[in-house]
Amino acid sequence: MSQLDSHEIPIRVRYAETDRMGLLHHATYAVYFEMGRTELLRARGHSYRDIEDAGFFLVIVDLECKFRQPARYDDLLTLRTSVARVTHVKIVHEYKLFRDGVLLTEGRTTLACVDREGKPQALPENLR
Repeated sequence: MSQLDSHEIPIRVRYAETDRMGLLHHATYAVYFEMGRTELLRARGHSYRDIEDAGFFLVIVDLECKFRQPARYDDLLTLRTSVARVTHVKIVHEYKLFRDGVLLTEGRTTLACVDREGKPQALPENLR
């Protein structure tokens, strides 16, 4: 990805995303990361829908998350999504989740491009 390699979005932690302690549930981070990837792609003038309609599917093959400090109900967070690496078939994204400039969580995903049958294929040109 060469046009725009980083993008930020605001996220407000909703009550339904928290556990009994009022902390952002660990499963929700993957959802936030997907939101970041989707909006980065949208900021570049593309959509996942268009990519999938063209026969290219991006599947998660690796997900990492490092929790430094918890996020809580009603926190206003900033998620920065960056493209770390692009190969012929894969895209690696990195994520940093902040509250008031303090780093709470770092993450990383690797997406592989596959066809409708799930076989690896080259990324479309607009994703390189």
